[in-house]
Amino acid sequence: MRAALLQLTSSDDPVENLRMTTHRAREAASDGAGFILTPEVTNCVSTSRSHQRSVLVHQHEDATLAGLQDEAARLGVWVLIGSLALKAEPPEERFVNRSFLIAPDGTIAAQYDKLHMFDVQVTEEETFRESAGFAPGDRAVLAKTPFAVVGLTVCYDVRFPYLYRALAQAGAEILTVPAAFSPATGPMHWEPLLRARAIETGCFVLAPAQVGQHAAITGKPRTTHGHSLAVSPWGEVLLDAGDRPGVHLVDLDLSHVAQARHKIPSLQHDREFSGP
Repeated sequence: MRAALLQLTSSDDPVENLRMTTHRAREAASDGAGFILTPEVTNCVSTSRSHQRSVLVHQHEDATLAGLQDEAARLGVWVLIGSLALKAEPPEERFVNRSFLIAPDGTIAAQYDKLHMFDVQVTEEETFRESAGFAPGDRAVLAKTPFAVVGLTVCYDVRFPYLYRALAQAGAEILTVPAAFSPATGPMHWEPLLRARAIETGCFVLAPAQVGQHAAITGKPRTTHGHSLAVSPWGEVLLDAGDRPGVHLVDLDLSHVAQARHKIPSLQHDREFSGP
């Protein structure tokens, strides 16, 4: 399977973001990709709740979802929409951060709501309270495809190893970690966390990321770390997309999952314990 990680610099304009993402997806398919992955909040990167309320819609109304479903069917490829920011169904007043796996016929094969909310103060200038605007999910999600079993996660989830272990023990062979990662933590944490999740689980880890300075109509512009990564089940970095947007290709040999797990069968070595 040839996968394409789309590294994007999405703005807070969903219409323009769909145009850009569709262009990149077509470029990836022309290069032989059968699995195309986009970053977190592909449709809208915004720090303004008022702007989000004005441009975000419910899932059944979302033009980005519909457009990328149509594109998957037209190209005959699998597409992971890393996530879309969407309005939740009432009575929930917050948004959801929802990842979608789209099959080559354009149908939704799986969807996952980000479990862990990014509520942090990474610097005096950079504070995030994701839970104030987004409702967390409450279930882990696996998708069985003809090429692999895929476990869906999003960004901040990567700091919670138990989720990835549960996905791997349930059969995941590829773990997806679409992100809009902070540049304050990215240089030190992004690659080590992704490599650790791959090593611990014996899975391929595919992490398409937002990158650079994100244009904003309203609110404070965001900057993201980039460096979309593909990591082998042995922990080798197969792809690092650096700090510029574009299409980045990686060929996956799923036999490497079984090989890694045969060498280090730690998924079978859980022990019950007491304390602390």
